[in-house]
Amino acid sequence: MAEQTILCPYCRAELNEGAQSCPHCKRSFAGRNPSGSLPVGTLLAGRYTIGEMISIDGEGILYRGVENKGRFRVTIKEYLPITLSAERGSDCQLRPKPGSEVLLKTTRMDFADLYRSIQRITPATGLEAVLDVVEANNTVYAVLENPGGIPLDRWLDKQNRTIPPEEAVRMLQPVFNGVAAMHQVGLVHRGICPENIRVLDNGRARLTGYATIGLRTAGSGLHGQLYEGYSAPEQYSAVEFEGRYTDVYSLSAVFYRMVCGQSPVPAAQRMVTDSNPKARVVNMAVPPYVSDALALGLQLDPVRRIQTVPQLSRALSSPTAAEEEARTVHAAGRRKAWEKKGRPSLSLTAILTSILILLAVLTLLTLWSLLGQKQPEPPAASSEASSAPSAVTVNYVPNFVGMSYSQIQNNREYTGIYLFYVTEEYSDSSPAGTVLTQDPAPGTAITEGENSTIRLVISKGPQMVEMPNTIGFTQEGAIRELESRGLVPSCFMVVNDGSYASGCVVSCSVEPGTMVEAGSTVVVYIAADRDVQITTTPDTAAPDGSSSAPTEDIDTSDVDTD
Repeated sequence: MAEQTILCPYCRAELNEGAQSCPHCKRSFAGRNPSGSLPVGTLLAGRYTIGEMISIDGEGILYRGVENKGRFRVTIKEYLPITLSAERGSDCQLRPKPGSEVLLKTTRMDFADLYRSIQRITPATGLEAVLDVVEANNTVYAVLENPGGIPLDRWLDKQNRTIPPEEAVRMLQPVFNGVAAMHQVGLVHRGICPENIRVLDNGRARLTGYATIGLRTAGSGLHGQLYEGYSAPEQYSAVEFEGRYTDVYSLSAVFYRMVCGQSPVPAAQRMVTDSNPKARVVNMAVPPYVSDALALGLQLDPVRRIQTVPQLSRALSSPTAAEEEARTVHAAGRRKAWEKKGRPSLSLTAILTSILILLAVLTLLTLWSLLGQKQPEPPAASSEASSAPSAVTVNYVPNFVGMSYSQIQNNREYTGIYLFYVTEEYSDSSPAGTVLTQDPAPGTAITEGENSTIRLVISKGPQMVEMPNTIGFTQEGAIRELESRGLVPSCFMVVNDGSYASGCVVSCSVEPGTMVEAGSTVVVYIAADRDVQITTTPDTAAPDGSSSAPTEDIDTSDVDTD
C-alpha cells in the first residue's frame, strides 16, 4: 500500500504517515500522548491527523487534530469508556473488558447516534459544530470544529466582576438558541456549565462538551462526570427521568454564576437542606424579576421549574414574562399537589356525604317514633346512601415527544392507562423509534372511562439518498445538485496550479454512489483562481490528484505550542 500524507499537528507541514517528528517545527511526536491513547501523528480515516490529548473523561479522550485536505484544525472525541474497556494494544483497537461486551456495544451506538444527530443540526448558532463521525479501531470518533475563544469560567475570572443581567442575556443568547435546537430534535445536553461554554472574541458564547446520558447521570455503567452547582438534581439518580428542564436548571445556574459571582449550592446538598440564596440576596444589583426567574429555573422539583429554554430566556429578559412564568409554574405545582391527594379527597367527600345521609335517616326515624307514625322502609335509606358521589380518577397525558417508543411500550404505567395508535414517517432530525408528535397534547386531562387512545407519530429515522457525481460542476451547480438530493454542501477553496477549471469541483468528502443520510453535510472542494493568494503552505496531492489549502487560516490562540 502506498504511503499516505499526513500533516504535522503543530505546524501543519506535510509529512509521510508514520513520521515520528517534524523536520519543519522540530517537534518530536514520540511520548506526547499517554499509553492507551492514540499516538501523535496517527492517521484517522485517511483524512485526519491526531494531535495531542486535551482531556479524558469517563466516556473517552479528546484530542487536537488536523483535517489533512482542507488543512484546518479540529478537535476529535474518541469513544473509550474506561470502566468498560480493556487495555489497548499497539494495534490501537479498542477491546471490551470481559463481561462488558454488550454494554460497550450499546453505549458506543449511543455515542455515534448522539453525534450524528448533532451533526444534522450544526453548524447552528451557539453550538460547536460536528463535522464528521467515523468508525475505526473498533470504536467511534466525532470530529468537531475548533471554536476558539476561552472557557467561560476563565473569562469570568479575568473579569473580576459580576456581569449585568442584560449583558449576560446578550452573551448567552446563542447558547439558549443552540440548546433549544437540540431540544427540538429530542436531545438533552446535560453538561451545561462554565467549563463547557466558550467565549469568542466577539463576546458571544458557544456551547461545547456533548456527552451521552451515561456520562452525565450518576449510577450508570460509565464513570460519571457531573458538575457541582450546575448539574440538576435528577442527574444524581439513574432512576429519575431527565428532560428539557434538566438543561433549564444548568443554564439558570450558569446565569446565576455570571450575575452573582458565585455558583449555586450543589443540587445534591440542596436536596438535604436547601440553603441556596436567591440571586438578589447575593447581589442587590440583580433586578427582582431576574432573581425570581432564576429561582424558578433552579427549583429542585422539575414540575415546579421553568420547563423550556425559550421560556427561561424570556423570563430573564422581561419582567412581564417573568411574572407569566411564575403563574404558570405555580399552577403546575398546584395541579401536581391536587393529583397526589385528589383521590383521598374524593373518597373523604363520599364518606362524609354518606355520614350526613345516615344522620338524616336517623333523624327521620326518631321523628316518626315520636309522632307514632309508621316506620319508613329501610331501602329508602339504602337508596339515598347509594346517591353519594363516587371517586373520579383523572389522568393527565404525559409528554411522550422525544421519548423512545420502546421505552413507552415497556412502561406499565403508560400501557396500563392508555391505548396507543402508531404511525411512522421519515425524520432527518430524530433517531428511528423516537416519538415525533402526539395527540392529545401533553397535560390534557382524561377522566377514567373516557377514550384514552393516544395517537403517536414515530420516526423511521433519516431517509437515505445516493451521493451524486459533482466532479467538474461549478460551485453553484454542485450546491443545487446536492441540495436537490437533500444534502448540505460545505465548500472549501483549494489551491489550483492551473490543472482545474477555476470555480469548479475538484473532489468531495463522499464518494459518488455512496448512500448517505438526507441532511448530511458534504464537504465540496472548489478549485481557486490561479492568482488567488493562499495564506498557508499548499497541501500535497490529495487522493484524487488535487492539491488543497484553505482560503484563510484558523485561530490557534488556544493551542499549546510548547
